Amino acid sequence: MPKEQFINPEEMRASGVLKLKDIPMNQYNKTITEERKKYTDEQLTNIYRDMVIIRAFETMLESIKMQGKYCNREFTYVGAAHLSHGEEAVAVGQAFHLNIEDIILGNHRSHHEIIAKALSTIRKTDDNKLMEIMKTFSNGKLYEIIKEDGKSVKELAEDFFLYGAICEIIARENGLNKGLGGSMHAFFLPFGIFPNNAIVGGSAPLGTGIALYKKCNKKPGIVVVNAGDGSIGCGPVWEAMNFASMDQFTELWEDGYKGGLPVIFNYTNNGYGMGGQTRGETMAYHDVARIGAGISPTQMHTERVDGFNPLAVVDAYERKKALLERGEGPCMLDIVSYRFGPHSPADACAYRSQEELEAWKKMDPLITYAANLIKAKVVIEQHIEEIKKNAKAQIDRVFLLSIDSEKSPLTDYKKTPDFTEKFMFSNERVEKMDNRPCEALLEKGNSTRVMQIKKKSRYALDENGKQLSTTKVFNIRDAIFEAIYDKMYVDPTLITFGEDIRSWQGVFGVYRGLVEAFPYHRLFNTPISEAGFIGAATGYGMAGGRVVAELMYADFIGRCGDEIFNQLAKWHPMSAGLLKMPVVLRISTGTKYGAQHSQDWASLIAHIPGLKVVYPSTPYDAKGLMNTALMSTDPVIFFESQRTYEMGELFHKEGVPEGYYEIPFGEAEVKIHGSDVTILNIGPTIYRALEAVKTLGEYGMSAELIDARSIVPFNYDMVIESVKKTGKIVLVSDASSRGSFLNDMAANITNFAFDYLDAPPVIVGAKNWIAPAYEYDEVFFPQASWIVDAIHQRICTIDGYEYQGNNYSDVELLRRSKMGV
Repeated sequence: MPKEQFINPEEMRASGVLKLKDIPMNQYNKTITEERKKYTDEQLTNIYRDMVIIRAFETMLESIKMQGKYCNREFTYVGAAHLSHGEEAVAVGQAFHLNIEDIILGNHRSHHEIIAKALSTIRKTDDNKLMEIMKTFSNGKLYEIIKEDGKSVKELAEDFFLYGAICEIIARENGLNKGLGGSMHAFFLPFGIFPNNAIVGGSAPLGTGIALYKKCNKKPGIVVVNAGDGSIGCGPVWEAMNFASMDQFTELWEDGYKGGLPVIFNYTNNGYGMGGQTRGETMAYHDVARIGAGISPTQMHTERVDGFNPLAVVDAYERKKALLERGEGPCMLDIVSYRFGPHSPADACAYRSQEELEAWKKMDPLITYAANLIKAKVVIEQHIEEIKKNAKAQIDRVFLLSIDSEKSPLTDYKKTPDFTEKFMFSNERVEKMDNRPCEALLEKGNSTRVMQIKKKSRYALDENGKQLSTTKVFNIRDAIFEAIYDKMYVDPTLITFGEDIRSWQGVFGVYRGLVEAFPYHRLFNTPISEAGFIGAATGYGMAGGRVVAELMYADFIGRCGDEIFNQLAKWHPMSAGLLKMPVVLRISTGTKYGAQHSQDWASLIAHIPGLKVVYPSTPYDAKGLMNTALMSTDPVIFFESQRTYEMGELFHKEGVPEGYYEIPFGEAEVKIHGSDVTILNIGPTIYRALEAVKTLGEYGMSAELIDARSIVPFNYDMVIESVKKTGKIVLVSDASSRGSFLNDMAANITNFAFDYLDAPPVIVGAKNWIAPAYEYDEVFFPQASWIVDAIHQRICTIDGYEYQGNNYSDVELLRRSKMGV
């Protein structure tokens, strides 16, 4: 809590009533005749045309999914098809006032949203800009296929987008994301269409992060998060709305940055979350609009809008967009609609009656809006029929191009077996994500902590080899601080946030000294909402900013698993490399805090494709790896151990350099050279392994100690060379041994160096228990004696060594496995 804010007990304990404002419900009541004073006949007609194109597009998808043919051609695909028949007016009304810099995100049912935004953007974009987009995107490959003499640039741009969207849905190489996203993930960044999300409500935290990027970097445009009424039951959605509405944006951020996030949470309320009826069955809110009243004093400017009337949606977005541009966001809309079809082709719609369906179909916006256009004499019936005919012809044309296997091939993995592999990481180095000046409160170097660090020894031992006092030594928390601090003066987009990182300076003191140096919008506290702020970090990164987010304990990975596993890890490859992800997620692994705060889950993270994972255990490595992470455009999970924050540099006698240096990801380092046995370490066990090296030396064994430093990627060359020399290897980490990444390493070492091994690799990890209280750390986490015992029992007998009782026999290991421990 900021010291300048006083929590007044008299105010907090005072008797009273919390008053809420009325929430408008379906207030729009203008006719098309009245709106002709505001909009041209062409604009009013284009609203209908866009809805018809969307309906035609999805009718095509429905036909190939349900009947296996379309346009007299047999064709089907096995991927998803979540259609939006009936919801077209919501998307078209939403897109009407959005410009190219305005961004939308959607859920899995988003074909209508992306098409509506594309058509609206094309209409408002200069022809030269459209030609530039088409000719540069995918090296002009899509443009060459759809170009046709006699067509206007805007007509070509529509074909270009619709063709790319179909190809994406049916997994063709010419898809908007080379077929790597598919139906539920089709998006197109040049038109302000950011990822649609197969995870229900998954776009909410991402959209919040994109809006944060716009706010922190003063970028134009607003953000629209599309989700369904069923998504409001998802925790990350609530967390995102709270994050977007935090008081600090209006009360604590500096002038020039004050004001709410420019984001609209758009809930298309069709009455169902898949088959569960949200009103009266699976939810408690009854009316979606009620939710806004519980989020913020502004009630998020919430209202209900008739989504069967596109002009009602147009009106709402005009008003809400103006609010956001004045810094009065965020906003929330409950837009009433209905889907005429099933949730997906596998859905028999047994949960609703035919009577209900027919009642809604009578109000179909494509029927009622067309009738009102005719009634207002905007168009004649013949024009309506021409629009429908042209829309079908347009969809037919791009469909036939998309299924042409020569023009629109599937990826040939025999010819290009690394097709997906090459998109897993960008492996790029970008010093700064923007070239503008960096905002800071102090000149670089004037921080109190920086001055204190200058007085510290950057090597842990004195000239006699004696350990210096921890207060006099540059340690790991200093190393991480130094790398982040320096980068804050280089990359103007770099922000850092997490729980309690300002006044508390981070639970483990890494951020001490940053508060005085940088303004609020670059360093701020988040709610205790791990899913919300890790999702926001992901959105901030995909929008083009660099962020360091802190997850206080590894145990909290469970609170934000989706954001790490399904969002942060996947959007670069699912975008075929178009989305960069310069996000560093700092995670501490624990000790002394018991079972829910003391786990090492690095192995869990390493299992997920798309994440780079590093785990330094010395100050030299911590600074060098953090510098590398802050140069990367890939997501980096940066593990740190609470037990090592105080450690000074023991292995590099020249100490930790004051200047800039990097340590390449994937490269291990020999900390101690030896010839009889190799010890491969991950994380804080390096210091217990160092004790084991000394013990082994007392018995005449020379141990080579290697610190992995990185987990993903990892280069085995150094380890293999060591095993060739020693013939023996033991692997050590604080992770529970079952499922530990050490097992993967041991298997690879066995494969790569089988002919050189005198015995199978041995793993020494934590027990397969819950972590006990700190007083029992020595019976849970690996100790030096465990390592020596493991070598003595499983690799080679150590002459004169007295077994310390750590049982690594086959009988004991089989017993533990049988017991599940």
